[in-house]
Amino acid sequence: MEKRRLGSSQLEVSVLGLGCNNFGMKIDLDATRAVVEAALDVGIDFFDTADLYGGTRSESFLGEVLEGRRSSVRIATKFGGLARSRGSQDGGWGRREAILEAAEASLARLRTDFIDLYQIHFPDPSTPIDETLAALDELRRSGKVREIGCSNFSLARLKASHDQKGRPRFASLQNEWSLLRREVEGELVPHCETYGIGFLPYFPLASGVLTGKYRRGEDFGQGTRLAELDAFARFGSDRNLAIAERLEAFARERGHDLLDLALGWLASQPSVASVIAGATSPEQVRANAKAIGWTLSESERTRVDEITRGAQGSF
Repeated sequence: MEKRRLGSSQLEVSVLGLGCNNFGMKIDLDATRAVVEAALDVGIDFFDTADLYGGTRSESFLGEVLEGRRSSVRIATKFGGLARSRGSQDGGWGRREAILEAAEASLARLRTDFIDLYQIHFPDPSTPIDETLAALDELRRSGKVREIGCSNFSLARLKASHDQKGRPRFASLQNEWSLLRREVEGELVPHCETYGIGFLPYFPLASGVLTGKYRRGEDFGQGTRLAELDAFARFGSDRNLAIAERLEAFARERGHDLLDLALGWLASQPSVASVIAGATSPEQVRANAKAIGWTLSESERTRVDEITRGAQGSF
């Protein structure tokens, strides 16, 4: 498994990361253990979780499964999502006290003395970014955090974080990016390339649409996210399914499948440090690891752009 540096930081991570949002929500501890073991077997050393996932169970499960192997893995987690989900919609999770408290709780659940990458899950609308960065710098100086990152930040918020003199800069940005959601390529991706910020795409498979499991004119299927969760139904629009069909035909002409294209295309982007892909089974982990190996040529990337033209728009 290829390793890449996270932006201009010293932290190196596997080009395919394991998104741990299913842990404690869709799968239990035993299934989590099987998925993590499979990830380690294929060379994945980067595990991305959050205090929000599984109502803190994701961190707890991951900490238990990785105990005793801490030196060989890189753990990223996020704060703020849990507070936001509990009614703090107006912010507050970016305050110093809230950050320090959240960090201690995550460290305990993860059974570790330090977090490799600590990320603010959502921008805090009520707390000055200077206070947030100061608290994160405090954690970094204490050795409890190695690098800091942000998630779901707009270009304006990212630029504002750079304007805080004497404060550390975010090493990474984790936002949605896939063949069906390409708005970030307009300004955010070039900004990250200019300032040495590693991009960590989430939802790289558009909640399964870019695996080929959904078809136009067919039900999504009982038990799937698109069928059961309104927040994910947006991925299954006729527009997205039509684009996915054309992308699948393109991949098959070259001896690949749609999954290979979705992950390989993202890994071919210079700004991408690691593609964050979730899994609920060892089979999915192995398929993702195989898929990440397709490095697209310039002409192939041009053809993909033609097929997905218009994907920069919103759903």
